[in-house]
Amino acid sequence: MSEAPPATLPDLVEARAWVGSELDDAAGKAVGRVTGIYADAESGRPVWLVLAVGGARRRLPFGRRGAKAIAVPLRECAAMPGRVWTAQEGQAMRNAPSVDPTRSLLREHELTICLHYGIGESVGRHAEVVSRPAGAITGHPV
Repeated sequence: MSEAPPATLPDLVEARAWVGSELDDAAGKAVGRVTGIYADAESGRPVWLVLAVGGARRRLPFGRRGAKAIAVPLRECAAMPGRVWTAQEGQAMRNAPSVDPTRSLLREHELTICLHYGIGESVGRHAEVVSRPAGAITGHPV
């Protein structure tokens, strides 16, 4: 029996189309709004969604007033009409480390985010950035 092929991740054009969508957690509950994307500094492919969580529910073009910006692993997300779903739990996202969506991510920040979500050293984004030099820029807002 052969293994199933790995799921294809969205390219930058598809991921950008998700910006502005509400993001639902593993239980199907709305957690926040997708406000941006981080792409890998070397390959340029999208790796994180930027999510505005918390704050006032009034819709603003850049998220919610008083909202906290966090990164959500793109490889754990899927698009639905007008919404995005993630395998992450809502509370884990609300407790995630903050990001500044206008600044690049450093290796150490990405590793902290990976550990928060339980992404082990030998898999996913953690495996991609752990061997890069300390202090290296590993992700850019796009």
